Amino acid sequence: MTVPDLLSRRLLFVTGKGGTGKTTVAAALARHVASTGAKVLVVEMDEKGALAAALGCGPLSFEPAEVAPNLSAMAMNTEHSLREYIRLFVRMPIVTTLGPLARILDFVANAAPGVKEILAVGKVCWEVRERRWDLVIVDAEASGHVVAQVDAPRSLAALVPVGLIRDQVRWMQEMLSDASTTGIVVTALAEEIAVSETVALLDRLAADTTVAVATVVCNRVPASVVAEADDAAFDALLARSRAGSAGGPLAAPLELVAVAAERRSRAMGHLRKLLERSLRVPAPVIVLPEVRTGAVVERLMDDLAGELS
Repeated sequence: MTVPDLLSRRLLFVTGKGGTGKTTVAAALARHVASTGAKVLVVEMDEKGALAAALGCGPLSFEPAEVAPNLSAMAMNTEHSLREYIRLFVRMPIVTTLGPLARILDFVANAAPGVKEILAVGKVCWEVRERRWDLVIVDAEASGHVVAQVDAPRSLAALVPVGLIRDQVRWMQEMLSDASTTGIVVTALAEEIAVSETVALLDRLAADTTVAVATVVCNRVPASVVAEADDAAFDALLARSRAGSAGGPLAAPLELVAVAAERRSRAMGHLRKLLERSLRVPAPVIVLPEVRTGAVVERLMDDLAGELS
C-alpha cells in the first residue's frame, strides 16, 4: 500500500497516545481532504472540545454542522446516539423523553461491555453507510481505549450470536473489517517511550481486531540542522572550538547546533525502529516536521498535502 491509498477509504480512525497530536492530525487531514472538493465529516469521540479548537470553530454538537467548505464536524454523545438508535432501528417514536425505558437503556449502555462503544461506532458506521460523505474521519479515543472501540461490533457479536442486535452489528463488523473501506491512522512521536507505546498498539490492533492500520504518522520530527554531507566538517569545527576557545564568538552557536543535531539524531534512531515495525503491518509512515509557532493545523495540512500527493 502507498500513502495516497489512505484517501481511497471512506472511514478513518485517528488514534495515538495523548500528546502525539492525534486531534491536530485528524483536523489537518480533514481540512486537506475537504480542500480537494470531497465532502468530509470529522467526528470527535471524547467530547473534550479539542477538535473544535483545532478546527477554529465553536463548540460541536451531535448534529453535524458545516465548519468550512465541504467540511462538517460533530461530537459524539452516548445519550443522543441511543436516541437515534431507537428511532432508526427500534422504530420507536421519541417525543421528549423515554422515561423509565431511557433509564434502563442508559444503565445497559454504561454497564454492559461494548454497548457504549457500539452506540458510538454504530453512529459513525451509519454515517458512512448513508453515503452523505466521501470520507468520515474519527478523532478516536486515545490508544489505551481505541482497541475496544473499533472491535466493539465483533465483541458484541460473539456475546449475542442471534437476533436483532446480531444482525445490526454484522454490517458494522463487515464495514470495519474491509480494509478498502476502513483504516486506522496511528499518531506517534520520534521518542523512545512514544515509539514503544506505538509498537505495542500496532501489535494489539493486529492481534485483537480485524481493522487495518492505514498509516502511521510520526509527528513533530526535529528538523535537520546539519546536512549529512557536512557532518564531518561540523564535527571537526565543533572539536576545535571545544579544544581551543571556550569563550570564542562561535562557541555558543556551535554548541546550540550540536544540541539540535543530537536531538535530531536520537529522533531518527527512534523513527527507524518505528519504520521497521510498520513494515510488518504493512503500513506507510508519514513523517511530519516539528511546528512550533503559527497556525499549526494549516502548517500540518500543507505538510500532509505534500506527503499524500
